[in-house]
Amino acid sequence: MISVQHIHKSYGNLHVLQDINLEIAQGEVLSIVGASGAGKTTLLQIIGTLDRPDSGTILIDGTDVTKLGDRELSRFRNQRIGFVFQFHNLLPEFTAIENVCMPALIGGKSMEEAKQEAMRLLQFLNVADRAEHKPSQLSGGEQQRVAVARALINHPAVILADEPSGNLDSVHAKELHNLFFQLRDQYQQTFIIVTHNEELADMADRKITMKDGKNWE
Repeated sequence: MISVQHIHKSYGNLHVLQDINLEIAQGEVLSIVGASGAGKTTLLQIIGTLDRPDSGTILIDGTDVTKLGDRELSRFRNQRIGFVFQFHNLLPEFTAIENVCMPALIGGKSMEEAKQEAMRLLQFLNVADRAEHKPSQLSGGEQQRVAVARALINHPAVILADEPSGNLDSVHAKELHNLFFQLRDQYQQTFIIVTHNEELADMADRKITMKDGKNWE
């Protein structure tokens, strides 16, 4: 489903990623762990097409995303990749359902169609009763579920999560990671999760450790 081949990335004299090779199956939940500065987030951003490698290739569902132009890459990212971040990144002036709708509207769906799908996802994630609330009126756990709904609305093939439970207490963190497995079982999406929490990382189907810009199974 995802094939990462000989990826290198440097920032100035700092060689952040050194010959990364990784195969990820469809429907797999993969966790990536490692010390700060090991290259975890950089790898996630490159897989998610938010940054480009210096060399190497990344195939997602047979498409070599390293060969796409900026416009094609934006379209591919919107349609095929969902993102969940530690700090939610919800827009404060919009309601929960409006935040969820954003990627669908960018992708060309009508507001009516986007709202129907957004509400379906909010119901699945047990936060439908908070649909008309703004982020400041939601708990941390509720905000993260809204962020997950936003990541799912375009039915992406892969969900990339960067420290998604970093701001949650242990109970809500475990609930969120269990939710990822429920979503995988229902939609057969692939999840790549960067986390410092070893206990949560061990819940994944497979765990990769990053060290000094290299990956170790």
